[in-house]
Amino acid sequence: MTVTLLIIGVTVAVSLAAWQRPALFDALIYWPPGVARGEWWRLLTHGFIHADGAHLLFNMVTFYFFGRVMEQVLVPYIGAPGYALFYLAGIVVAIVPTHMRHRHDRLYRSLGASGAVSAVLFAYILLQPWSTLLVFFLPVPAIIFAVAYVGYSVWADRQASDNINHGAHLAGAAWGVVFMLVLEPRLAGHFLHALLTPLG
Repeated sequence: MTVTLLIIGVTVAVSLAAWQRPALFDALIYWPPGVARGEWWRLLTHGFIHADGAHLLFNMVTFYFFGRVMEQVLVPYIGAPGYALFYLAGIVVAIVPTHMRHRHDRLYRSLGASGAVSAVLFAYILLQPWSTLLVFFLPVPAIIFAVAYVGYSVWADRQASDNINHGAHLAGAAWGVVFMLVLEPRLAGHFLHALLTPLG
């Protein structure tokens, strides 16, 4: 899980540096006018800064637990660089729908690794749908969590009543599933078999 730990280390370091240096924070965050004037790096760098310690901790702890498993699964197929690119692409892919929706909104900003973390989490759920996740210390089957997560994210995205980019969570989750199915199409059959096994 070398790549997972490296990504966590870089994300923590960049977040801490950005909190200390507001100019750096402003240069890295996703901001539509910045992207429009050619600052394309914001589509990626926003995933390495976080709003506060709780935001950073939640994302990195989640990524640690599921990233270490997915790294072991993916590295034999695509190598360590491929796994790193899967994560980095998750940051970008997750923000694209947001960018299309808010590209003319000068007041909109977004940050955090949640889109990429969602990609890793849903890639894991595709492999082990009935594994147990601890959600606020409560054991929940992964597939039940996935359904609830998607349903809540769709509802919350339509409400737009908080400062969380729920659309990025959904896009990231979709990226994780699509990537895995393109890499190994037989996973679709594996997922359906695993999903139906408890019912059989």
